[in-house]
Amino acid sequence: MSDHQMPPALRFMLAARRCELQQLEGLALTCELVERASELVHDLQRERGFSNVLLGTGNDRYRTALEQHSTTARHSEARLRACLEALDARVTQERPRLLNRIACVLHLLDGLSGLRRAIVERRVQMQQATGTFSHLIGSLLAVIFEAADTASDPGLSRALVALFNFMQGKELAGQARAVGVVGFAQGYFDQDLLARLDELDGGQLRCFAGFLDHADARAVAIWDEVQGCASRQQIEQLRTMARRTSPTTPVEGVLAELWFELNTRRLDAMQAVAQHLVAALRTRCAASIRDAQADLDSHRKLSRRLAELDREPGQPLLFGLAANPVSDAGPGEAPAGILDLLQAQTRRLHEVEAELQETRQALAERKLLERAKQRLMEQLALPEAEAHQHLQRLAMRSGVALAEVVRRILAQPG
Repeated sequence: MSDHQMPPALRFMLAARRCELQQLEGLALTCELVERASELVHDLQRERGFSNVLLGTGNDRYRTALEQHSTTARHSEARLRACLEALDARVTQERPRLLNRIACVLHLLDGLSGLRRAIVERRVQMQQATGTFSHLIGSLLAVIFEAADTASDPGLSRALVALFNFMQGKELAGQARAVGVVGFAQGYFDQDLLARLDELDGGQLRCFAGFLDHADARAVAIWDEVQGCASRQQIEQLRTMARRTSPTTPVEGVLAELWFELNTRRLDAMQAVAQHLVAALRTRCAASIRDAQADLDSHRKLSRRLAELDREPGQPLLFGLAANPVSDAGPGEAPAGILDLLQAQTRRLHEVEAELQETRQALAERKLLERAKQRLMEQLALPEAEAHQHLQRLAMRSGVALAEVVRRILAQPG
């Protein structure tokens, strides 16, 4: 019996399972996009870092390494573009925000070749080059954020949220590397540079806390290893030294290169965490698709048997409450009826939706928090870290949750 010959209840039940499978297959393409985007982010971070130290120190020995990293980033960009070309419009047509983020990334990538020429020819300042790279990296991270926000599987959604938070924290660590190069290259850190380092530190702590809330045990273990590496301790020693500098008590500019190399080692070590998260995401997605396909095949087989049995003379009707069906159950096992299948599927969908809603709520609150901080930064001329602390103080004074304070801030006229 073909699917279209089945009773309507069975046809719609199977259609629901097919829809779930199609969503997972679409998410598999999204996961591939996330993988390519994460690879390009890391390569661009390395390219930005070597651009910073070349422009900041003027040491030509970094030029060859920069050209090598630029070539690597071009290869990663080509793989990302190929992935985008392979995306099925039917899969993405209901995700306008994701498509808009992708369009922004492609536009910024188109202008990257001009920036690279300007860096090699020293026609651009370090701050401008850093800002352009950071804008592109931020756009790539936004693609990952939208992918996490549209995931329909709770486990995959959690994995994407962990990856997004970790990569955002890693990006802030990369920006801190650039700020340190500026300070040590000029020999001292003014209050603005020190405040920026503190701001980036606070942002990293929040991002990595979000990562730890959603990460699997292996990712946490790798992260613990990164945190214990020797380069992190040496970085902290240099930061202590940076706080003691001034125009009258400068340090040797060569420390800019040491700061850069130590931070580069740490960022490279952090990439092991990102690679694990991406690999786990790919594995989880493949397993979910296999399970969904197996469930669909099982449901289709059982549904056909039930429908055929229902048509046999003398058999009781199987679509009422008092069904007495036959399934693949073994001797002495109670077979499941159509009503049982429908109820089980409904329970499972409710459980999935409840679990998914929890993760999406965390994402939604993160979005609102960033919007509230941005508003305070504009209205009160505060840096990001102080805007976040201001929100926390408001929550403590009013005795309400931070999320409620954020909603109140955003409810006020802009």
